[in-house]
Amino acid sequence: MNGWTLSILGFYYIGLEAWCMKFVHGAMAEVHVIGQIVGATGFSESSLFCKWGVHTGAAWKLLSGVREGQTQVDTPQIGDMAYWSHPIDLHFATKGLQGWPRLHFQVWSQDSFGRCQLAGYGFCHVPSSPGTHQLDCPTWRPLGSWREQLARAFVGGGPQLLHGDAIYSGADRYRLHTAAGGTVHLDLGLLLRHFDRYGVEC
Repeated sequence: MNGWTLSILGFYYIGLEAWCMKFVHGAMAEVHVIGQIVGATGFSESSLFCKWGVHTGAAWKLLSGVREGQTQVDTPQIGDMAYWSHPIDLHFATKGLQGWPRLHFQVWSQDSFGRCQLAGYGFCHVPSSPGTHQLDCPTWRPLGSWREQLARAFVGGGPQLLHGDAIYSGADRYRLHTAAGGTVHLDLGLLLRHFDRYGVEC
């Protein structure tokens, strides 16, 4: 088999793969989320960073992007706004609206010794209409017993969730005693494609 034949087969394979991808994803609705986690305000702690993730239903497939990430640490110099400007770029394909994407957050503070302490949990739904959106996501943290609250005030630490899905699932959250935290701010742009095939006007 000569080089010319191999080249033809190579182009044929690439074209076939592209056609298959177009066929598979062309039959599905698509959601593209582009934006950033701007920062956070209202936290009593300083030197804040944020761990984030996205949760979807089983019918959703992530075509590009990452499902979780972490910002850098920022210490506000003027005011209480911690700036992260952390990019978010997610491209999903789906065959239904159930399990629409939700972003969940864990805000942490870091002291001068590098020790980290939970400042708040929060989540918000990705908007369902195309265009640009500014979102404010309130946060909360578990209070724990009075002993845990006292220990947190003097030596840091404090109670944390054993299972991260409790952040965005209301099944067990109502049992918790919580305290309000600050607010995470986001700028998101949304592009929707092929939703008209499922009777959804965009």
